[in-house]
Amino acid sequence: MAKRLYVGNLPYSFTSQDLQKLFSEYGPVKSAEVVQERDTGRSRGFGFVEMETAQATEDAIRNVHDKQVGGRSLVVNEARARTGGGGGGGRGGASGYRPRHRMGEF
Repeated sequence: MAKRLYVGNLPYSFTSQDLQKLFSEYGPVKSAEVVQERDTGRSRGFGFVEMETAQATEDAIRNVHDKQVGGRSLVVNEARARTGGGGGGGRGGASGYRPRHRMGEF
């Protein structure tokens, strides 16, 4: 089964298409995305790639990790699952805020 890969230390000029092209040398790419800042649309210097096959995933990690691109040494490893923490939202009362009184309870 193919795994999602984290790709870090990308040049800020790198696009999702550049990422797809770089990884396609090692097998079919299912998806490639450079993460961008919401407000400016500027690259955050990292992204995620998902290869079609497990073999392509292994080949990509072996060949792209520590590869020099735009004067930067890329970091490639298996992406970790998102954890619940992090910022924002406030859905479901998970923000930690609790009102002192409920309506009618004084």
